Amino acid sequence: MPKLARLAVLPLLFASPLAAQDATVTVGPDAFLSGYYEALKGEVAMPVAPPGAPLPSTAATIQRIAFGSCNHQSRSQHMWGQIEATNPDLFLLIGDNVYGDQLWSGDAALTTLRDAYAKQSSHTEFQDFRARVPMMTSWDDHDFGHNDGGANFAFRSFAEDIYETYWGSPAEVRSRPGIYESRTFGQGDRRVQLIILDTRFFRSDFQRMPYTEDRLPLGPYVPSSDESKTMLGGAQWAWLQQELAKPADLRVLVSSIQVLTDAHDYESWEQLPTERAKLYGMLGQREESGLVILSGDRHAGGVYSDMPLGAGERVWELTSSSLNLAFGTTESNTAREPDPMRITDFISEENFGLVEIDWDAKTVNLSLRGSEGEMRAEQGFFWEDPDVIEGTTTVGDAPPIMRDERMIPGGENAPQ
Repeated sequence: MPKLARLAVLPLLFASPLAAQDATVTVGPDAFLSGYYEALKGEVAMPVAPPGAPLPSTAATIQRIAFGSCNHQSRSQHMWGQIEATNPDLFLLIGDNVYGDQLWSGDAALTTLRDAYAKQSSHTEFQDFRARVPMMTSWDDHDFGHNDGGANFAFRSFAEDIYETYWGSPAEVRSRPGIYESRTFGQGDRRVQLIILDTRFFRSDFQRMPYTEDRLPLGPYVPSSDESKTMLGGAQWAWLQQELAKPADLRVLVSSIQVLTDAHDYESWEQLPTERAKLYGMLGQREESGLVILSGDRHAGGVYSDMPLGAGERVWELTSSSLNLAFGTTESNTAREPDPMRITDFISEENFGLVEIDWDAKTVNLSLRGSEGEMRAEQGFFWEDPDVIEGTTTVGDAPPIMRDERMIPGGENAPQ
């Protein structure tokens, strides 16, 4: 361990409020660590991702966006080839891109996080994928540095530095706290806007359930009525409102954790209901466009649909997880977590997501693909008529829930 890392133990104490007469002043650890980290970077190697393919031109028409989450640096990297085989215009790696908090000793140098990124870079499959497929990224907790971590993570600023250095984040992202960003591709009536949220850096702690000796089957949290808690923080909320006012024909909103569902008590937007209502309100007031939400985190995936009152329309969400760290089976997890908003089975084997855009028909096809590229779940919808469910199928361990070939984009009688 570097000498400086051995010295960085006191800052954790500063995360608590300090009483001063009749006032309370909160001093964050970031105020004490900047000098330490500047010196540390002269002692340790900051990992860097393999060279990446350039992003498409801002004028390029995007038709196929692949995405995934939950990639362990020490497990099989076979999914990169399966993703590339779908010929995506862009791939979004939206969180838990490595598991850098495992075996972490608590050192401020975040050694295990840096090592995890370096290990990921060593894989030839990942190197080849990076060279050929353009990528954009976000983070979740395990590559943020602390399981279920948020704004109170003492070393979040250095975690951000590691992330931005590794992925070569653009200057706009580096210039502000957090890693949120937005890009628009396409021209005329074929503009897609990608809005990538940061649900970690600013997020308030979630409220935990009372202690119980029983292990909770669907998570430890309960929704909080504390309206002072935030998911995105004031600056990111203001930025999001500005982004939603920009012209676009279709918007893809990326949240590392799930948005629509109320079916579990793990991390999700449900735990901060005031913040989720605020998000729905902003989405409902956006400049006219289609909309789809992408999420990860759950080590299982599916298609979700709901009509939140604040949004004023049917909203679609595709969750994809995990790339190489699957838990359980589709059959067992679908039965374990019933969800009226999830309109496919809960695909629990390795998977990645695919968003296919038909600009002429104004349709989006959402699908989950398995470890051999096979179709596991599929749903199409018209973004100019979002209240209609056009058809759903689940492929794999459970029978189809619903299927109407006429309404699946690209089907025999798809709209022309």
